[in-house]
Amino acid sequence: MKPEIIPTADGSVTIAIPSSGVTYHSKHGAIQESMHVFIGAGLHYMMEKDHTYKHLRILEMGFGTGLNALLTLHESQQAGIGISYETLEAFPLEADIYTQLNYCDQMQAPELQPYFLQLHTCNWNSAQQITPGFSFTKQRTTLQQYNGLGPVDLIYYDAFAPSAQPELWTTEIFNTLHKMLVPGGILTTYCSKGDVRRAMMAAGFSIEKIPGPPGKREMVRASKLG
Repeated sequence: MKPEIIPTADGSVTIAIPSSGVTYHSKHGAIQESMHVFIGAGLHYMMEKDHTYKHLRILEMGFGTGLNALLTLHESQQAGIGISYETLEAFPLEADIYTQLNYCDQMQAPELQPYFLQLHTCNWNSAQQITPGFSFTKQRTTLQQYNGLGPVDLIYYDAFAPSAQPELWTTEIFNTLHKMLVPGGILTTYCSKGDVRRAMMAAGFSIEKIPGPPGKREMVRASKLG
């Protein structure tokens, strides 16, 4: 069944897959969720804990709508920090879907729209310099087939929920992700289920439950100690 564009509570839209009952973002607010889970609890947290950062390497699991990448690009411009951003997506959206997404309008930043479209249309599997401070690589692959090219500082773990993709929330997967992170690196995700936290801990992560975005009581920030 074709993906559908649906509104969320903060005015931004998300994508629903009726056949599987999943959405790409929270119905309580797509932008709010991404800002809270990935930008606030991830990017801002890393920048605040070490003010010497001039460059961060980010891996995103699930490019999806491109919202997390867009928000990160915008933050890199605002903060003047360099970012190398790599994202994995096995099933990219078609142009008739992503061209209707209203994130730049909702952010009141129409100047970002060309960058947003470039994120979706640029070549796969090769680094693209989207702005002077934002290098971007889209890998058309699954996480299981991905061969990381180097260590990362921060992982945005934005896979579909365990009920939809249980194979992406296992100890084996989190072992792989733990190895990708530098000591002191972190992984952020909206999911705080007990079996997910236990899988992360079994892989060596230190787990912190923190307040979730609107509509969700908790989320997880997982750290690689070092």
